[in-house]
Amino acid sequence: MHTDDSSNWSAFMAGALIGAGIALLLAPQSGNELRSTLRDYASRAKDELDEATEQGRAAWDSAMERGQEYVEGGKQTLRKAGRAAREFVDETMQTAQNTAEEATSRRG
Repeated sequence: MHTDDSSNWSAFMAGALIGAGIALLLAPQSGNELRSTLRDYASRAKDELDEATEQGRAAWDSAMERGQEYVEGGKQTLRKAGRAAREFVDETMQTAQNTAEEATSRRG
C-alpha cells in the first residue's frame, strides 16, 4: 500500500542518482568541470531529498491529525450511546415501577 509506494520511490531515486553519477563520471570533462558538476548535482539531490523529507513529514502530520479527529469522534459517539442507553434504562425502570404500582393499587 503506502509502504510499497515509498519503497518504489526510494528505489527509483537511488537508481536515478547512481545512473546520473555514472553518466557524469563517463562524460568527457576536465577534472575541474567534473568536480563542479558533481557538486551541483549533489546539491540538487540534497535539495530534492530535503523537499521529499518535508513532504513526508507533512503527510505524517496530516495523518496524525486525521487519526486524532477519528479518535475524538469515536469517543463522542460512545458518550452519546452511553447517555442514550442510560436514558433507555431509566425510562424502562420508570415504566416498570409505574406498572407495578398500578398492579398493586388494582389488587388492593
